[in-house]
Order: sequence, then C-alpha cells, then structure tokens
Amino acid sequence: MSIEKIPVDILIVGAGPAGLAAAISAREAGIQSIVVLEREDFQGGILQQCIHNGFGLHRFKIELTGPEYAQRDVDMAKELDLDIRTGVTVLEVSKKRLVTAISKEGGLQLFEAGAVILAMGCRERPRGALAIPGTRGAGIYSAGTAQRFVNLEGYMPGRRVVILGSGDIGLIMARRMTLQGAEVLACVELMPYSSGLNRNIVQCLQDYDIPLLLSHTVTDIQGRERVSSVTVSQVDENRKPIPGTEQVFECDTLLLSVGLIPENELSMGAGVEISPATSGAIVDNTLQTNIPGVFACGNVLHVHDLVDHVSEESSVAGRAAAAYVQGKAWEGTSIPVTDGAGVRGTVPQRLNLPDAPIDFSISLMFRPVQVFRNHYLVVKADDKVLSCRKSMILTPGEMASAAMSSQMLELCRGAKAVSMEISSQKLPVFTT
Repeated sequence: MSIEKIPVDILIVGAGPAGLAAAISAREAGIQSIVVLEREDFQGGILQQCIHNGFGLHRFKIELTGPEYAQRDVDMAKELDLDIRTGVTVLEVSKKRLVTAISKEGGLQLFEAGAVILAMGCRERPRGALAIPGTRGAGIYSAGTAQRFVNLEGYMPGRRVVILGSGDIGLIMARRMTLQGAEVLACVELMPYSSGLNRNIVQCLQDYDIPLLLSHTVTDIQGRERVSSVTVSQVDENRKPIPGTEQVFECDTLLLSVGLIPENELSMGAGVEISPATSGAIVDNTLQTNIPGVFACGNVLHVHDLVDHVSEESSVAGRAAAAYVQGKAWEGTSIPVTDGAGVRGTVPQRLNLPDAPIDFSISLMFRPVQVFRNHYLVVKADDKVLSCRKSMILTPGEMASAAMSSQMLELCRGAKAVSMEISSQKLPVFTT
C-alpha cells in the first residue's frame, strides 16, 4: 500500500514553547506552508501543568504562570493561522526529511518537508536509571508526574514526602505539595550544590523551612504495598555512601527530580549526531544539525533553565529553517566549538561563518562543571583571547552564556577551533 506524500515547506515536531516559537518566527519570515505536529491533545507542552508564576520576565517583561505564557504563543499562532495538529504521534523522521506520523483523524500520513525543526522537549530520568536498592512499592513518582497529578488531574500523590534531587521541578513541587497540605520532610541532593535555580531554593525550600541535604542520597526504600520509609545517607567526595550516616524518614511518597533527558529518539533515527555532553543534537549557530535542513531547538537540544530562553533560541531555528527553504542559507566556513577547563556542553558546537562580512552576533551557552566564585569566563579562537569577563558566581544549576559580537566572529576566521573556558586569572584580550 502506497501512502501519498504531503508536501510542506517546514514541518515542526512538537507544539510546546519551542515548537510554537519556531513556527511563529518561520511564518513571520514569510513561510506560508508550515505544519506543527503535537502528540498531546493540547498545545503549550509542559507549561500547561506549571501553574506557578515566574515565567516571561525576560521575554514579556511581566511575571506569568506557565499556562499564561503558553497561551500568548497559542493566541499568536492562531492569529497567524498556523496549521497545528494535536493528537498526532510522529513515528519517524528520515535523512531526506520524510516525516511519518499517525493519528485518529488522519491515520498514517507521510509528510515531505523542505525543512524539519525538532522541538520534542525532554523527559525525566526514571528510578530505573538510578539503581536505588529497596522494594518496589507504590508511591514513587517523578516530580513532573506528581505535578501533573496535582495541577491538572486533581490527585494528591501522598501526604509525607521526601524528594530526591534538587532540580527545579522538584523544588517547585516541594512548595506545591506543602501548599496542598502535605509534609515535605527533606529535599536530598547527591551533589554538594543544588541543580536548581537559586531563586527556587529560596522561594520553595527556605521560605517553607524544608531542609536541603546536600551530598546525600537515598540508599534504601522500604514498604511492601506502598512506600513506608526511605533511608538517606551522606556521600563522600566520590559520591559513595558513608557507613554510619544513615537517616530513616517515615514517608508514603518519594518524588524523583534527578535530571532531564532530551527526547532524541526521532533525531537519532534521522541520523542526527548527538552530543554526549548535552544528550542533544550537535548544531551550528543557525541550529542546523549535521543533516541538511534538519534543525533542533529548545529542551530537545539542551536542557534550559528558563522558558524565555527556549523561545528566543527557537525563534532563531524558525528563521534559519525559513532561510533554508527560501534558498537564503549560506554555506561558509565551519569552525568547531570546544569545551575548555571548567566548561561542559557548549551550544552551538560549530560556528558556520558566511564568506560575506558578518552582521550578526550569537551567544554560546554552557554549564560549569562545578561552582566557581569570582572567576573569568574566557572565549578563545585558538590561542587568541577574544573576551575575558568576570563572573561573581558560576554554578551547574544555572546555564551561563558568553556573547560573541560580529567583530569577535570576524576574528574567528581562519581559526582551527573556538573554545570556552573558566579561568581563575584575568587574561589579556586580543586587539587588532
């Protein structure tokens, strides 16, 4: 049985904040034939269950809840008459930009796209990836699942709660569960620093007297039918439990907030090269992957702290995909971007510089490998220091960035590599 190929200029996988922002910017760049496919029955992605405020301060200069933020993009997409199809599951993306999808209404469909934008978001790391010993009773949830139960479906997962991991969703759920009448006994973090934003530590833990146990982890789970208690132990510098430091917390619920993983099964099926540092695609400054015409943005590219940055980044992908379809994309000099001392997961991983004079700037985003205080963020082209900026604090829980102006990008021409590093000393900056 042959399936009719449906032509489309740009196909976007995912109608969360990344997919919507990419679609909006592509339409504003002049592309009329755009299709957005979303497997959920609603647009807006994970924001629909994030009913707390704190969104939109950078982009809209106003504090919004997650649904309010999402609704602004949903309304804009409707105003621009974008074709957004919910309840559609994408099964495959090929190297030739053929996208296979299935839905109740359309059945099995094959889209032939001029460009594809991957915006599938990320998923939570499950218990199985942690190898925590103990029983398998009910009451163990990822923090995001608990958030959906409470905020969207009206169910309380439990009444006495321990949270493993200090990611932002876990911190926010500590406050949410407290406000719903549960007792949050502790937030337990394996590392000697929190993996969440400092503002969430203050507003979600300290304001409610919830203890944050750094350099601790859950070493046992008790309970046959349902969790009855968990054992928490301190860990050494090698993250190994220290005998004799065990504490037992009697609880009925364990929430896991132990990291997010970009949802890249479709990307890998298309042959997209994946970075071991970010678990997302390797892209250039136009957010194009190693597959021509396939772009990636948002949390499927690398996990962000703020949705404002997701939208900003995804708008770049939308404009770049539009330029590709319109034949305006350039094929210039490609220069690798590498992680130097103290830096992990720099995005983009390549610079694609046009042969014509450069009239744009970019930002290199990364996470520090540990907490650095009063250090310098250095950008180099080979051994040439392009910038050296002092930061009061750099922490793995908050994404950092370094701006590269058009003048700095021009200085990269002819370089074998551009690198990011964190230095304890101020380095002299190259001047022409």
